[in-house]
Amino acid sequence: MFFEDISSQAIQFSILYGITGVVPLIAAVYLLFRRGNAFAPQVTPPLRLRRWAASFFTVASVGHVWWYLFYAYSGDIYSEVCVGLVTLDCVAMLTTIAGTLLSMLQDRKRPVWIALAAMIPFVALEVLHILYPDGPFIKITTIYILSLYALFFGYMVFAVRQYNRWLNDNYADLENKKVWLTQVVSLICMLSFILYALIDADIIFVYCMHAVELILFGLLLWRVETLPQLDSVPAGQTDSIPQPDSVTEPEAPAEVQKDPAVPANIDLSHIEKLLKKKCVATGLYLQHDLSLQQLAQALGTNRYYLSQYFSAQGINYNTYINGLRINHFINRFNEVSGSGQSFTVQQLASESGYHSYSTFSLAFKQRMGESVTAWMQK
Repeated sequence: MFFEDISSQAIQFSILYGITGVVPLIAAVYLLFRRGNAFAPQVTPPLRLRRWAASFFTVASVGHVWWYLFYAYSGDIYSEVCVGLVTLDCVAMLTTIAGTLLSMLQDRKRPVWIALAAMIPFVALEVLHILYPDGPFIKITTIYILSLYALFFGYMVFAVRQYNRWLNDNYADLENKKVWLTQVVSLICMLSFILYALIDADIIFVYCMHAVELILFGLLLWRVETLPQLDSVPAGQTDSIPQPDSVTEPEAPAEVQKDPAVPANIDLSHIEKLLKKKCVATGLYLQHDLSLQQLAQALGTNRYYLSQYFSAQGINYNTYINGLRINHFINRFNEVSGSGQSFTVQQLASESGYHSYSTFSLAFKQRMGESVTAWMQK
């Protein structure tokens, strides 16, 4: 019988290969055609990120199909067809995953065409390898693509650090907004894919690679659907440098000392008064997901001036809001514990403006230098 000639290992691999081909197809169809969010209904993810992720999932699924057909009808790994498929696979996969990772950083719109342009020398080297199979081009190709990956990895480290600073300058609640873990895991998976495509691998590595693919697919789909759309400054605009006639601020009194880096037309004392009156006194800082832009609108000022005020104090927006929230928690804790009322720390954390206890716990430790449990025991 035909099936008796097939080893159990081949059957197991075929099942795994089929799963890693079908899963990204389902994910791509879901991202392209489902308008709602099945993972986090309250979250609206960035449309650009959804499209790039769907492109990556589509390429991954189609790649499984053409490699299956190749091994079914040829299987000659030294043929020109194999080199062509490797080239197509690398260009499509690496470009779409680069687009997906860049789209997660919402502080600005980073172009993806640079990643595509960087693949042109790789394609040229692969063509030379086809024309001169005995030449050194395969080694040069491997060195080039690994160097390109190292350059992209370094850029993403810089970009993520820049993005984290932007988050701290504009948002008080950072839960589900940070992407560094997804970036690290995705970059490791990208390196595994490059090694898988360019070197001869044994069967154990092949199995591990398909398992890594499933992990990457699940992680990206979860991250795409749980990452909320954030407000950013569109490219070409200068919200950080408003025109003189667009926002009018009172002139500063002569006695107000300002940071030299702060423009002379910003009255820091006026901003401070607005914060005390419209943020602290009203308890506006207790509003969940309060952003710098929303606070600036509530104060009737520009977010540029507000950012400069925080910079002059040597803090950022995230530090300011969380400082107010932690102080509110301490006051509430002293109030309810002194009156003998029953309470939970989670309840007080929620009253203090925090969505989750883990976010509150981290903010408390950063502010007070110790955990909330240790502080309460004292």
